[in-house]
Amino acid sequence: MKRLAGWMLSTPATLAISLFLIIPVAATISVTFSEPEGLFVPYSAFFDSAFQRTVLWRTFEVAAIATVVSVVFGLLTAYVVSRCPPWMKSVLIVLAVFPLLTGVVVRSFAWLIILGRNGILNNFLQWIGAIERPLSMLYTQTSVIVALIYIFVPLMILVLIGVLENIPDDLLQASSSLGASPTATFFQVVLPLAVPGLIVGAVLVFTASFTSYATPHLLGGSRQMMMGTFLHQRAMTSFDWVSASTVAAIMVVVIVTTVLVMTRLARRLNPMAS
Repeated sequence: MKRLAGWMLSTPATLAISLFLIIPVAATISVTFSEPEGLFVPYSAFFDSAFQRTVLWRTFEVAAIATVVSVVFGLLTAYVVSRCPPWMKSVLIVLAVFPLLTGVVVRSFAWLIILGRNGILNNFLQWIGAIERPLSMLYTQTSVIVALIYIFVPLMILVLIGVLENIPDDLLQASSSLGASPTATFFQVVLPLAVPGLIVGAVLVFTASFTSYATPHLLGGSRQMMMGTFLHQRAMTSFDWVSASTVAAIMVVVIVTTVLVMTRLARRLNPMAS
């Protein structure tokens, strides 16, 4: 009876996931296997192209760097916030997640104003005499990475604060009473217990960065094309639906594989994450 009730409760969610997620993704991937020349011809064409391989590698590299930096900054910030008094903690959490209230397009466009040749950063560097001519900072891989970090660090902080708040103060006090320095306590007590939050945050940041469209489009342009912008170009400019579906399928495979690898690695590093 309990099993029947469980199935009845899970059926609506299962149907919704199947209807709005599994079936559309399966339909998109099935298009790539409908070519008369052969089942894997679209994938062979993708990987035979040096340009398309470069786009895939650039996307993976940008997403990986943005994830690593977001994890570092997010963990340190969340740890400081979690150790603050309650009144200060509330203020800091609001300040940390406030950027999430603004759309991704708006936050990405702000970096055009900051990094432009006549932008805030160039004007400041010229004003202090650090440079004579404006630097070309837009439409580079660095500008895309910086913007993605800015966009997704608040998400990482939000995920980690809840995890770090649940670490008992008794453990930290015990570590200190046994002679461990604050640094040793952080790496030997806090960091292992924060692994589940790090996994969730890293997966969210990597997935969002790898599939991002607005930020690479605004700050990378055609010079630093990534998989999201390449997919849009194939679908909406070239109207090559098979190629666009191939790009989408490769993105799905890369994301799923990365998530599985990260989860398995985390379980080996920390049995508590399993």
